Amino acid sequence: MPDFAYIARNETGQRVEGVLEGASQRDVLASLSAQGLFPLKVNASSKDVRKSGGLKVRPQAMSRFYTQLAGLLRSGVPLLRSLDVLKKQSSNPSLKEITKDLHSRISEGDSLADAMARHPRAFDELSRSIVRAGGEGGFLEEALERVAKFADQQAELKARVLGAMAYPIFLAVFGVSIVTILVIFFVPKFEGLFARLRERGELPAVTDMLLWLSDTLSSYGLIIAAALVGIYLFTKAKLSTDAGRLWLDRWQLKIPQAGKIYGNLAVSRFCRVLGTLLAGGVPIVKSLKISSDSTGNRVLSEAVNEAAENITAGESLAEPLAASGHFPTDVVEMIAVAEQSNTLETVLGNVADSLEKETWRRLDLFVRLLEPVMLVILASAVLVIVIALLLPILKTAMTM
Repeated sequence: MPDFAYIARNETGQRVEGVLEGASQRDVLASLSAQGLFPLKVNASSKDVRKSGGLKVRPQAMSRFYTQLAGLLRSGVPLLRSLDVLKKQSSNPSLKEITKDLHSRISEGDSLADAMARHPRAFDELSRSIVRAGGEGGFLEEALERVAKFADQQAELKARVLGAMAYPIFLAVFGVSIVTILVIFFVPKFEGLFARLRERGELPAVTDMLLWLSDTLSSYGLIIAAALVGIYLFTKAKLSTDAGRLWLDRWQLKIPQAGKIYGNLAVSRFCRVLGTLLAGGVPIVKSLKISSDSTGNRVLSEAVNEAAENITAGESLAEPLAASGHFPTDVVEMIAVAEQSNTLETVLGNVADSLEKETWRRLDLFVRLLEPVMLVILASAVLVIVIALLLPILKTAMTM
């Protein structure tokens, strides 16, 4: 049975903490009550948290954790004492539990990086590798600050992309909803009015098609919805395979306009991750293996893995990146020059900054063009419905 950590008060009001085994949280609450304790808080213990791969914490909270821990260490506060301070002041239950476990693990002799590895959902491989390099190289505070800076940059990147796409997505959902409501609920009200015109063959083709569409959606809407869900699930299953994912990643890079934006974001993320790892003292081959996954695209990831093999063989990093055809020429040239001048981590950071700026310009232009196009499509759809309904009425009025 799992263990549960609890906080309770006894009959005299004294605070009591401990760990109790139970089949469920409810059983533990009952056991505490039977012992004359008043439960304040009962959670799965840190051991059971580790069994499930650890708790997940938002990037913003993790960034604050790294920054605060680095600040305490720079102020001369020992690591265990620093973790104890962060545990007490944390308002995030998941982060508090993780910090408690880090403290316990380090007290037992683990390094900070080893303790972090117990919580892979909170501490990714990049963070653990930089912290390990910092701990072994004697620059743990600087390593933590680098991880915090990287987490902030990635959180800002994600927020800007989501913010830019929020309005177009809203327009798409709103437009589809409006047209669907009109076709399913509004158009059928005119069917009786147009029945006689249809019998005489005088109903305009556009109106006849609209009535047919409305009748089909009204009668077979659930079947169509079920079919769409089935298609979605089938497609999702296919794309979850290695071949399907590779096909999707290739297709994403080839989409007009959007493919360039997507590719630049992936390359900038790779450069940012690789530069951060190298600056944090992580060996280049290991850095490449970690950063290959950061692209989020298997086509680019394969190119990075080939680059890692080249480095192992004593060859250039830039050549396989250029051969893939998906890394911008100027980026590859800058990496080649940086390899020769031994300034790779600095140049990679500059490349990431440059690519992100270019991506924002492209994304802003793309969204500015997309919004009026979507408005025109929505207005056109509504206009077609209105014309289809008014046309037979006007035609009848003109013949009277």
